[in-house]
Amino acid sequence: MNLCYYVYYKVPAGNSEGARVAVGALQHELAEATGITGRLLRRRDDPTTWMEVYENVPDPARFEAKLGELAERHRVSALLAPGSSRKQEVFGNF
Repeated sequence: MNLCYYVYYKVPAGNSEGARVAVGALQHELAEATGITGRLLRRRDDPTTWMEVYENVPDPARFEAKLGELAERHRVSALLAPGSSRKQEVFGNF
């Protein structure tokens, strides 16, 4: 079963540009390594809430390991709002 990943977090306005660069690099490298192209969204009524979406992931263990490695390499957590963290939700088809 292919899975869909939703990763959400808070980015303060002052870190927006740096976070876009970091997440963009993460998603580019992730697509090269796994073939999964992600999307970056932000909440309509709260632009500090961001979400990465990765759909149709066939190898969850490999994908999760690479996603974690790249998030660390690009220091995404350092750009988040104080006390915030990357939260990951995983969904599958019925």
